[in-house]
Amino acid sequence: MSTVETQEVRAVAKWVRMSPRKARLVADHIRGRSVPEARTVLAFTQRAAAREIEKVLRSAVANAEANHGLIGDDLVVSAAYVDEGPVMKRWRARARGRVARIKKPTCHITVKLVPGDASATAPALPPTAAPPVEEAAPEPVAAEEAVEPEAAPEPRAEAAEEPSQLKSKPEEEAEAPEKPETEAKAEPEAGNSEPEPASNGEEAPKKSQTSSDS
Repeated sequence: MSTVETQEVRAVAKWVRMSPRKARLVADHIRGRSVPEARTVLAFTQRAAAREIEKVLRSAVANAEANHGLIGDDLVVSAAYVDEGPVMKRWRARARGRVARIKKPTCHITVKLVPGDASATAPALPPTAAPPVEEAAPEPVAAEEAVEPEAAPEPRAEAAEEPSQLKSKPEEEAEAPEKPETEAKAEPEAGNSEPEPASNGEEAPKKSQTSSDS
């Protein structure tokens, strides 16, 4: 069976003037993280060891890009550990001829990077089937919207005709009262013309009565 070997890039900083215990507290935070995440964690870490580990991480990324043709942001921190280095001993004079020991520890910081797994492209296939269904749904809505403007002008036309009818009715009502006045004027004239012969007839008998009296 053929085994697939993963490319591993590492960078080591030796004889760093720092306690290995203090450096391990920071190295535990970036282990297993991607390079961008590790840089963010180190940038917001207040410990002095974060500055030294950030230098080692930057060196490992540069090695991967220059020597192996990898992309720095696609790498993952597979291992980050701190080994003890030689301890430098110093002495300080104390009272009564005694001395106090001063220890200056050192450490070796190692950071290993491997390419990250880019296997998040499979879920992109299901969404491609959804857009055709969404495009088919708006079609009836567009048809309904097209019908609504056609039906709307009809009631407006009827409403426009009603005021014209209302205007014509008052005009007819205004003309109607004028006719009775002409008829009323005509009636008295007809009445005056008819009784004239009657008055003449009545006057004749009155004269005859007066003549008879006389």
